[in-house]
Amino acid sequence: MELGMIGLGRMGANMTERLVRGGHRVISYDRSAEAIQRVVDKGAVGAHSLADFVKQLSLPRAIWLMVPSGDPVDQTIEQLLPSLTKGDIIIDGGNSYYKDSIRRAERLKAQGMHFIDAGTSGGIWGLQNGYCMMVGGEKAIVDKLEPIFLTLAPKDGYLHAGANGAGHFVKMIHNGIEYAMMQAYGEGFELLKASQFNLDLAKVAHLWNQGSVVRSWLLELCQSAFEKDAHLDGIKGYVEDSGEGRWTVMEAVERGVAATGLAHSLFARFDSRKEDAFSNRVIAALRNEFGGHAVKKG
Repeated sequence: MELGMIGLGRMGANMTERLVRGGHRVISYDRSAEAIQRVVDKGAVGAHSLADFVKQLSLPRAIWLMVPSGDPVDQTIEQLLPSLTKGDIIIDGGNSYYKDSIRRAERLKAQGMHFIDAGTSGGIWGLQNGYCMMVGGEKAIVDKLEPIFLTLAPKDGYLHAGANGAGHFVKMIHNGIEYAMMQAYGEGFELLKASQFNLDLAKVAHLWNQGSVVRSWLLELCQSAFEKDAHLDGIKGYVEDSGEGRWTVMEAVERGVAATGLAHSLFARFDSRKEDAFSNRVIAALRNEFGGHAVKKG
């Protein structure tokens, strides 16, 4: 299948490579010529302007956006629209707010085009392991794009969640849960570190992944982080939040759901910016391990 990919950062470049490996033709564009060349070297087709990008795609076009949420998505759509035609499809694979996705879908529908929101989880490990895909949009369009989703996802790792917005809604809640899980691990490992037993935290993390009820991929990444730096001395306990946690808590307030653990994990990130607790170093290390997110050095 043919797909256009705009945005060749950590996720977009690896997704492009995985699609090429799966036999798809990918037309790729990024503002960075170096980023374009890197995926061309992996077998993608490069475009050096948006006009060139659109021209190289067969009708009806399918264009995947991997750009930051918010204005960058709207701006990219605005730049593309004059060159698009009825029947074209835009897929937003970033971490967009689900209400923005519903708005964008309505706008494109009025012009005879289609919008798909594809919540994507997998971070920098997706190329190797596949991406968990949470997809919202018209069923007929999702079905048409299914070869793309099946190539990107591991076995059973793709779901048509529902109408426009459903994919990004499910991804939003996924990330809210992720916040709370990392907070629990961070606090637990801080207690272990504070004990009188001089525990090897990497070995504890490895142990807990052997049949324990708290085993998880995040715990495997904890082990990896501790093996690199036993006390995370090289990391400052400063933890960014990228939007989804805030949106999840806002949704809980709007719907009257007592999401106390999720809310605490968000507020703990705010608090991390004025102190250097070990639990926050664990969370910062985990974000770096799964997503390649930058850390502040200690």
